[in-house]
Amino acid sequence: MSKLEVHVGGTFAGMKRRALAAVERAKAGETVSESHLSFASLEVFTAIMTPKRLELLRHVHREPQASVAALARALGRDYKRVHEDVEALTTAGLLDRQEGLLKAPYDAIRAEMVM
Repeated sequence: MSKLEVHVGGTFAGMKRRALAAVERAKAGETVSESHLSFASLEVFTAIMTPKRLELLRHVHREPQASVAALARALGRDYKRVHEDVEALTTAGLLDRQEGLLKAPYDAIRAEMVM
């Protein structure tokens, strides 16, 4: 199962710690394949991950789409709004364009919030 680790809050030191830990595990012979995204605050994360955008991500995970227009039709939503959502999710790193398709290439999103 592929997993995307989302970190909300925290510092550059936390990101550095995660990267160094992965390097150490790789040096020890472990296969390391991790995907991490960091957001500065809960406000930033929730501005990106709205309920409609989560619905869009789930749909794209199940059925990668060839275009924003096809995705808008599949979701029964306005093209302009879906385009805005796709751009926001792509810019944030939550949605990918691969091999001519919009994809959400992970099975789970695990979010961690630093106090």
